[in-house]
Amino acid sequence: MTPRPTAVETARHLVERLLALGASEAVLAPGSRSGPLALALHAADSQGLLRLHVRVDEREAGFLALGLSKSLRQPVPVVTTSGTAVANLHPAMLEAWHTGARVVAVTADRPARMRGTGASQTTDQRAIFPRVRFVSAVADLAPIGGPVHLNLELDEPLVEQVAWDFRVERLAPPHPMPAPGERLTAGPRTVVVAGDGAGPTAREIAEAGGWPLLAEPSSGARDDRALGAYHLLLASHPLTARIERVVSCGHPTLSRSVTALLMRADLDVVHVGGPSTFPGPAGSNVRFASWIDVDEPDDTDWFDAWREADQLARTAIDAVAPPAHRLAEAVWRATAGGVLVVGSSSVVRDLDLVTPGPGPDVVVANRGLAGIDGTVSTAVGVALATGRPTTVVMGDLTFLHGANGLLIGPREPRPDLRVVVASDDGGAIFSLLEQGAPTYADAFERIYGTPTGADLAALCRAYGAGHRLVDVDDLAAVLATAPEGLSVVEVPLDRTTRRADSVAVAAAVRAAF
Repeated sequence: MTPRPTAVETARHLVERLLALGASEAVLAPGSRSGPLALALHAADSQGLLRLHVRVDEREAGFLALGLSKSLRQPVPVVTTSGTAVANLHPAMLEAWHTGARVVAVTADRPARMRGTGASQTTDQRAIFPRVRFVSAVADLAPIGGPVHLNLELDEPLVEQVAWDFRVERLAPPHPMPAPGERLTAGPRTVVVAGDGAGPTAREIAEAGGWPLLAEPSSGARDDRALGAYHLLLASHPLTARIERVVSCGHPTLSRSVTALLMRADLDVVHVGGPSTFPGPAGSNVRFASWIDVDEPDDTDWFDAWREADQLARTAIDAVAPPAHRLAEAVWRATAGGVLVVGSSSVVRDLDLVTPGPGPDVVVANRGLAGIDGTVSTAVGVALATGRPTTVVMGDLTFLHGANGLLIGPREPRPDLRVVVASDDGGAIFSLLEQGAPTYADAFERIYGTPTGADLAALCRAYGAGHRLVDVDDLAAVLATAPEGLSVVEVPLDRTTRRADSVAVAAAVRAAF
């Protein structure tokens, strides 16, 4: 019988397999059971085979790996010890599953004989990430998309004095099978929806068809042709009733009006992707395709009518110009040609109303599940992966939820990252939803607004990050210089006016028509 590999041999094989898959970055959260894996990764880092990032918080380590993987589009391992450490990877692994990011959770485990006993830090962690592909052997790591969970049972001795030598042999990527696509004619009145991660495909389809482009900020499809006020137009403009066909790309989840459009049973809907990126149950009128060609451009005034309506809406919005929108506008314009990471909740919706025009080259957001957790660490990963000065914008609750992302040891690679915090002391997004109505005013502040009164400047000092308090109208000047090191710009906003501001914007747009 072939002897079971020692813990050190398993660690060596792991590094070799990760390098074979094309991994150039790795994230480690320290622990005892994962000791040999940590030593192997440190050796690979010392030999210049990959770059190692050490974090003391497993949840933030997971989101750091997520940000690295999203930017590099390659597998990025995050290594933890056993027990609750594994469970802390769950939020990042869920986001990775819903966005297809190639995060590899490598979790150290006790030998199987220890399960079901009272052994320290021992639980059944083999199926802890539902839906994520699970493997229990290094050799089973394969060059495919999406997240993977590798659980390694490591027996003692865990640490041995060895010379770490690694054989580097790249694995050839698999050849994908030709995927079915669709050719569209220019006949029906069509709009193109670009959700999160749509990329240039949506823009190319819209250009080829001469159709209006409704592009979310993190779609990667925004350009001068894109409409800036599309979700308000869909909610109130007569053009909406004339739509006959929708082409959607990416994962559109940002606005209810877009979701309502895609759920309409009376329209022909073609989605580039599968059911996992379509924002609801697909009816019989919905078709899925892997690619789309357009026969010829639309030669009617369809696009011009939408562009004219959008310009009227933009003028109306600019006349109201609430502070949150001015913040979003300043961030979008300051990051033109650069890298921007966007938190979920109200901030990304404010950016959605910004005139498309010149903007960032790269926009990243965790829109798979649209959670607020891990945004700081995701942005750190994006900045480190791109090697470019990066800006991330988020609300104060998102910042507080992920503040441990600022905790970067003195020996670790550090990003040039500026964190812009829309600081309104609570959950502004809820004031824009049904529960923000006056009917629920008595309960709102405690269970939805959730003010914290946190001192963000003191928190930044504790983490060794720079902090600056800036008025919204002075923000553009502050953002005019590229980020250097890790710093936080706090922009105070008044949350109590958010609902009234939103109502005023919508009313101004309706009046413009």
